Amino acid sequence: MQTPKNTLVLGASTNPQRYSFLAINKLAAHGHPVEAIGLKEGHVGNVSIKTGQPPLPDIDTVTLYLGAANQRPYYDYILSLRPKRIIFNPGAENPELEELAGQNKIEPLHACTLVMLSTGQY
Repeated sequence: MQTPKNTLVLGASTNPQRYSFLAINKLAAHGHPVEAIGLKEGHVGNVSIKTGQPPLPDIDTVTLYLGAANQRPYYDYILSLRPKRIIFNPGAENPELEELAGQNKIEPLHACTLVMLSTGQY
């Protein structure tokens, strides 16, 4: 069993057809504590989706479900959380944020959270 990793899903949605929705459910099913931030408040299972940029302690991983243009307002926020890694899911690739992550000793990963969970690489 892997160590639970406190994870922030950025770009969270209550739409069951969105990958962020699937990721929240799968992270929780694998025993990872999940925080979620989206444009609208709501719930995915037992996880509350928050809006804005609330203080979140001890975030290990930020997994992105936002396109590069929509990530920009969150740069300082993401860096302030001091995660160990940022997962750039398909469609969320962003060289600018990857560079900032590297400068702040945060590992940028081009990966899919759902695949990582399915293969035990999370």
